[in-house]
Amino acid sequence: LLSGRETLGSSNMEKDVSFKFRQQLFHIHENLVTEDLAALKFLCTDLVPLSKLEGVKSALDIFRLLMAQEYLNAEDIFLLAELLHIMKYHSLLKKLGYTKEKVQECLREKGRVSPYRKMLYELSENITSEVLKKIVFLLDNHLKKRWIIPSALDLLILLEQRGLLTKDNVKILEDVFVTVSPDLLEIIDRYKKAKGEKFRVFPRNRFPKMQEGVDESRQLNLRSMCVLLKQELEWHKCSVTPTLLGASHSWTAILRHVKEIKLNKFIEMLSCFFFFSFLQVITSYKMDGPHRGFCLIINNVNFSSSQRRGSCKDAEQLERVFTWLGLDVKTYTDLMSGDIINLMETWQHMQDHEDRNCFICCILSHGKSGAIYGTDDKPVSIRTLTSHFTAKQCPQLAAKPKLFFIQACQGDNIQRPVYVDPDGPTPALSSLQERVPLAESIPEEADFLLGMATVDDCVSFRHIEEGTWYIQALCNELQSLVPRGEDIYGILTQVNEDVARRASPSGTKKQMPQPVYTLRRKFIFPIPMDPPPS
Repeated sequence: LLSGRETLGSSNMEKDVSFKFRQQLFHIHENLVTEDLAALKFLCTDLVPLSKLEGVKSALDIFRLLMAQEYLNAEDIFLLAELLHIMKYHSLLKKLGYTKEKVQECLREKGRVSPYRKMLYELSENITSEVLKKIVFLLDNHLKKRWIIPSALDLLILLEQRGLLTKDNVKILEDVFVTVSPDLLEIIDRYKKAKGEKFRVFPRNRFPKMQEGVDESRQLNLRSMCVLLKQELEWHKCSVTPTLLGASHSWTAILRHVKEIKLNKFIEMLSCFFFFSFLQVITSYKMDGPHRGFCLIINNVNFSSSQRRGSCKDAEQLERVFTWLGLDVKTYTDLMSGDIINLMETWQHMQDHEDRNCFICCILSHGKSGAIYGTDDKPVSIRTLTSHFTAKQCPQLAAKPKLFFIQACQGDNIQRPVYVDPDGPTPALSSLQERVPLAESIPEEADFLLGMATVDDCVSFRHIEEGTWYIQALCNELQSLVPRGEDIYGILTQVNEDVARRASPSGTKKQMPQPVYTLRRKFIFPIPMDPPPS
């Protein structure tokens, strides 16, 4: 994109509009990672011939194709802003002179990515690896034998190529989502509603409202039962009466409609529903108390020899997400090693834990093997931090889940790329570190989970504007998977996959998170009534 002549151009050339435009494109390219290229190719499928997209190796190649098709030029860069907006790279919009709100205002008049393409991309972002495996299994007869489907985007492209998925026919997706992930049907419903088509699953606001004085988990079970029953009625081509879709559902109202389907089929469905609901209740931690719990966020930004730029983005996102999940969030900034220990002692003796279901602590700092650093560059053992909350030291949290999420390097520093900082100490500090097995960082007793941004002896990465790879993936997956009832193990597995897929701009630096736990049951956040914060 930038030729040798342009690179060696004079200062006068820097004033040229075309050169500045190409600088903008190059800057965007430098901030994108490997999976972003696949997303760009997919979103541009309707704009650039597929034969040309197949040869694309970088974002710069896509920018060239868009310029050749006259979709992108120095005078009109909106398409790139639209693509970044869809991909949720809002912080990069300001590099193009746009904001999230400005893009949204211009979409109706200037938007080029079709609603169909955006709908498919949104679905792909919400299809986890486990759901993808289930979809591939269900569609086995439609796919070529032994084909490897590495991502949700690849699956959608394949379905389009085989003529099974078009902008006017998304039935194949509806059929599989009814079985494997009914919540994804809402994305399709919005698309079909915008087109004026009839859609199959009623909106979330048509679910039964919460009833005063009735246990929340029972009410959620009632909602789920209404969804299952409505789908069953539709499959049997029964008429769904207004009463069933009303807001005053009760088990009595549901049973009145059993006559519309075969009794044995309904009994089978009802038995399965209660069986799995019962299994979930007896194998999960209690999370239906009046107060969910406290969430501490320690955000160390300013060190004597460095600044962890981008960490405030992480802290803000964690605060929004855990507040949405019903926790009381307390944020502390720039704590020295002694302050961190004192803070743990203070919360260890907090009597209010007794009325809470859990305890969560997030630490954003530099680190080394088995430890994190205070802003005074002195290490604090992670084991020391977690041991304050054992059943003996903090009886108010006995038998309750204690979750610690640590965003910090756990090994030697590496050479810093332009846009990615290693989240570790200076070489002088890291050279002194000794390796500590991760399992030794949590107490030997039950009910602890430690989520580390990286495996032992390795660095973790932080984008100076977007935040760290690990914390941003954690927040994104909590927002995506908690509404589906996923437990913390499944969520952290997806976080592992998200982070492992990323790479530094040079493509040579990777990261792998690592959770370790002594939890005895599943940890499942109750589904919030409000939509996710972002």
